[in-house]
Amino acid sequence: MSDKKKVKRSVETGEVDIKDKEKKRADIGKEAKTEPVDPIKEMEARIETAEQEAKENYDRFLRLSAEFENYKKRSEREINEFRKYANESLIKEILSVADNLERALDSSRNNKQADTGLVEGVDMTLKEILNIFEKFSVKPVESLGKPFDPTFHQAVMQEQTDGHPENTVINEIQKGYMMHDRLIRPAMVVVSTSKVKSGDEKK
Repeated sequence: MSDKKKVKRSVETGEVDIKDKEKKRADIGKEAKTEPVDPIKEMEARIETAEQEAKENYDRFLRLSAEFENYKKRSEREINEFRKYANESLIKEILSVADNLERALDSSRNNKQADTGLVEGVDMTLKEILNIFEKFSVKPVESLGKPFDPTFHQAVMQEQTDGHPENTVINEIQKGYMMHDRLIRPAMVVVSTSKVKSGDEKK
């Protein structure tokens, strides 16, 4: 083999050796950069993530449970309200019937020629209606002799009097009624006012 060929081969072999060494260094560098994974730390991280997710799911469950309980209570209140006042519109219609029966009885008391049997029939009908009212927790508003209260009374007239304190209900033109704790019709009343004294009139 000639000297030129030997030199050339050695040079080529040297280049190959240099490339191999550089590749090995690069591989060693990569191995140094990539640290081995610790299975315990990895498991701890997974457990921490799972615990966080479980906590969030539990908080969400508590919120949904609270909302559902509130919904149930609200629904129960609405159902009870509906049951209590379901017949309100019907009762209001019957009130006028009771009023007319009461007026008929009042007029018959002052009429000596009134048919006794007819009066008794009207009285029995009125009592039956009042029993129905009681069954559905409908009661008349107490007005006579009470202080005027705009919540329960509707003043249609004022009358001067010395027999009652001022602003007192002295007459009831139409009865008011309550259904449970709700006013379904105010009482139409006459309210007292104090008489104007002669000295005040002159002034």
